[in-house]
Amino acid sequence: ARWWRAAGAVAAGALPCLAFPAPALWWLAYGALVPWMLLLRSAPTGRRAALEGWLGGAGFIVAVHHWLLPSLHVFLVPLAALLGLLWIPWALLVRELLGGAPAPGRAAAALFLVPAGWLLSELARSWQGLGGPWGLLGASQWQVAPALRLASVGGVWLVSLLVVAVNCAVVLLVAVPGARAAAVAGVAGCAVLTAVVWVWLPRPEASGALRVAVVQPGLVDGEDGGDRRFAVEERLTAALAGSRPDLVVWGESSVGADLAARPDLSRRLAELSARAGAPLLVNVDARRSDRPGIYKSSVLVGPQGPTGERYDKMRLVPFGEYIPARSLLGWATSVGKAAGEDRMRGDGPVVMDLPGGTRIGPLVCFESAFPDMSRHLAGEGAGVLVAQSSTSTFQNSWAPSQHASLAALRSAETGRPMVHATLTGTSAVFGPTGEPVGSTLPTSASAAVVYEVPLARGTTLFVRFGNWPGALSLAGLALYCASRGVRAVRAGRPAPEPSAPPARTARGSAARPGR
Repeated sequence: ARWWRAAGAVAAGALPCLAFPAPALWWLAYGALVPWMLLLRSAPTGRRAALEGWLGGAGFIVAVHHWLLPSLHVFLVPLAALLGLLWIPWALLVRELLGGAPAPGRAAAALFLVPAGWLLSELARSWQGLGGPWGLLGASQWQVAPALRLASVGGVWLVSLLVVAVNCAVVLLVAVPGARAAAVAGVAGCAVLTAVVWVWLPRPEASGALRVAVVQPGLVDGEDGGDRRFAVEERLTAALAGSRPDLVVWGESSVGADLAARPDLSRRLAELSARAGAPLLVNVDARRSDRPGIYKSSVLVGPQGPTGERYDKMRLVPFGEYIPARSLLGWATSVGKAAGEDRMRGDGPVVMDLPGGTRIGPLVCFESAFPDMSRHLAGEGAGVLVAQSSTSTFQNSWAPSQHASLAALRSAETGRPMVHATLTGTSAVFGPTGEPVGSTLPTSASAAVVYEVPLARGTTLFVRFGNWPGALSLAGLALYCASRGVRAVRAGRPAPEPSAPPARTARGSAARPGR
């Protein structure tokens, strides 16, 4: 039975991956945790619940990130085992609060504390050192308009909380007949909150449009692939002449040489900018001539050449762009497609100015997964967010569509449109509320498409207050732990000894102590 439960925990933990692209069964997220939670609540001991929480977390990581196998190879399993530990506190909460026959008060507390425990695991693994915030449960709702409205209030974190709360309510409805009233109240509360946000929260105020051309060259292989890709990008960009774009965006690693060291490339890009009638935002993946190391940099090029506007990527992909503790794990380069040399990190975010006055906030690939980065750019005045990406290594996997979907969330969170431009697809554009703009460019496309990107003014609650759902969850969990500690201390304290009754004299009067 123990082995069957262990296998069931891995399978149940992997189930939510179907809610994400490419399957994109978003509705499944509202019940995908139920089998795992039913298993945890029936665990005979806390140790068993911790084990099944760990196994389920590892199963979730492998399932959501399975497309990383070509790069991480054997490292994916130990990495999943490490990250799976983050679900142990959540598993213990599920067993303690939902196990047995919880009273209505305990059931009501579970509707907040169990989602808070889940969010704790998401917050911890969102640190770049643990891989970053890919596969957050709330991100599965990227195409659901009410969920995107919630993201503008509390980011993807608030969406995750509500999704887990609904799963918790379903568990109570299925397994705890005495707590059904609390479960129904919990679901009704989630519905009311969503309705209030949908009806009463002001939407971003339209403030014009920006014509953005996305250049996607498509898959180009071979030893001279970089030069041939540049030629394709050149041809596609030249075809934009007469379409009057305000900005042309190329994907990540679209230029393979430092422009300061290659004046011929700078001149060709400047000529393209003049021909298209708009500045080009290219991405240089090369060793810099003015400082040591390889950088991935967003560079703005105008008709006169590079404008001086440059952003160096800050958050790098573990193993793909650098190897953590290379002195210990450097042998990974001989196993998978790990970085042979670590890329260098940029100093800070940059907001760039376009000729017409619009300001853009560039992000490079993996960075579009981080809500805090796009929030910072929006707070610094970026009117359009631009992510330059390349997922060519994972061309036939779920990765391209998963990555593109993140742009919808970043748009909704910040109230700013986002352009997701890739080398090989999927390229997509989303408006200020996360709605799709135009058609996406699939992985089979090689094209240059102009999008009429709607601009907006105003500030969302998420940009203003940040990740307040995370802070609220941590505070709630801290209070719960403190109350448990106080109860444990009181339960372990010996009862005070009863005082001796006063002695009586022969006359029947009580003798006082000390007399």
